[in-house]
Amino acid sequence: MSESGFVAVLVIDLHFPDAASLKGKRKELSSIKAQLRGRLKVSVAEVDHHDLWQRARLTAALTSGSLATLSAATDNVERWLLARCPEGVSVQRTVASVEDLQR
Repeated sequence: MSESGFVAVLVIDLHFPDAASLKGKRKELSSIKAQLRGRLKVSVAEVDHHDLWQRARLTAALTSGSLATLSAATDNVERWLLARCPEGVSVQRTVASVEDLQR
């Protein structure tokens, strides 16, 4: 396969049904982003729905030299998100080799 590595991009849509304000959503979202960065070593940014109380969209990125390792790491992130937000999470995953990105 590839000797240069692989990258996974996750588009994460979150729903916070109990959030009654932007402040409530921000508190929960800040915790999720911090844990993704700290515990799961994921680069993450909030990219949409900034002004909505109950929705957020994140984009996250992971890299690895091995497709199997990257797949396991992205599976772990998805499992963690589903456990953390069982009432509302959707994840779209895109995986590419570095060579694919250079074309």
